[in-house]
Amino acid sequence: MTAPMPAGTAKSKLYPSAEDALRGVVADGQTLAVGGFGLCGIPEALIAALRDSGVKDLTAISNNAGVDGFGLGLLLSTRQIRKMISSYVGENKEFERQYLAGELELEFNPQGTLAERLRAGGAGIPAFFTRTGYGTIVAEGKETREFDGQMYVMETALRADVSLVKAWKADKAGNLVFRKTARNFNPACAMAGKVCIAEVEEIVDIGAIDPDHVHLPGIYVDRIVHNPAPEKRIEQRTVRAA
Repeated sequence: MTAPMPAGTAKSKLYPSAEDALRGVVADGQTLAVGGFGLCGIPEALIAALRDSGVKDLTAISNNAGVDGFGLGLLLSTRQIRKMISSYVGENKEFERQYLAGELELEFNPQGTLAERLRAGGAGIPAFFTRTGYGTIVAEGKETREFDGQMYVMETALRADVSLVKAWKADKAGNLVFRKTARNFNPACAMAGKVCIAEVEEIVDIGAIDPDHVHLPGIYVDRIVHNPAPEKRIEQRTVRAA
C-alpha cells in the first residue's frame, strides 16, 4: 500500500522524455485522442515515442492521419493503428491502401461533428443531435429525430483512454497555452481523455502565465514533456513567383 504524500506536496507532472511520459500509460488495444489539424499542432515527439513503444491494435481519434512517414502516418506504416475515427484522410497514401485492402477500419465524421463528439466526451454529455449528415451514409444505423420540422442525427460522445496533445507553453501545474492555429482539436482531445499527456515547447513556473491567457486548465493535464524544437513540417507549400 502506497503511503499518502505529506500535506503540501504533489507529484511533478514533468517527465524527462516522451518515452518516459508514455511509460505505464499506453497499452495494446487502447483508444487514443490525438490533437492536430493536418500537421499543425501535432504532438510529434509523443507520436514517435508511441511508435517506438510497440503498442498495437490502437483506435486513433484524430482529425486526420498525418502524412506518409510523419505524424500518425508513422503508426500506420508500422500497423499499430487498427481503427481511425477521423474527418479528413486525403494526404495519406498508406491510409488509402490499408483502408481499400480492408486492413484498416474507418469511422468517418464530418469535421464539426468530430469536434463536438470530443467536446461532449470531455463534458460528460453522452450524445447530441445534429443536422449534419442526415440523409447521407453518415447517418446509417443511427437514431434520427425531428425537431421543429427539421431532421437530426444522434451522435454519441467520444472518450479516450489516453490523450496526446501539443501546446506552445505550459506551467508546471499543466496549465496550457496554444499558439494560433495549433489550438485546433487539442483542447477537445485533452478533455476527452482519461489521461492526458501534453507535449510543449516552453515550460514556465507556476504563476508565470496570466490566468486570463490559459487556454486549457492544468486539471485536465496529467503529464508534460518538453520538446523545445519540434520539426513543424508543412504538408504543402505554395509560393508565388517573384
